[in-house]
Amino acid sequence: MNTITTLDKDGNEKTFDVIFTFDSEETGKSYIVYTDDSTDEEGNTQVYASTYDKENEHSKLLPIETEIGRASCRE
Repeated sequence: MNTITTLDKDGNEKTFDVIFTFDSEETGKSYIVYTDDSTDEEGNTQVYASTYDKENEHSKLLPIETEIGRASCRE
């Protein structure tokens, strides 16, 4: 499985497993869905989704700002 490493707000490295990536023709953006395998209080695995620039190896993960983008990730 592929992984990504990001920095948290305190500058500490955090590694996530990439679940999948995809490009949306509808929004023209690239999306990444990932997890740190942590669970919430109900035992559900925490899953995150962001947009990113797949052409830039050091791209920042950006929030998904539209309902179309969020819906694409849920599918």
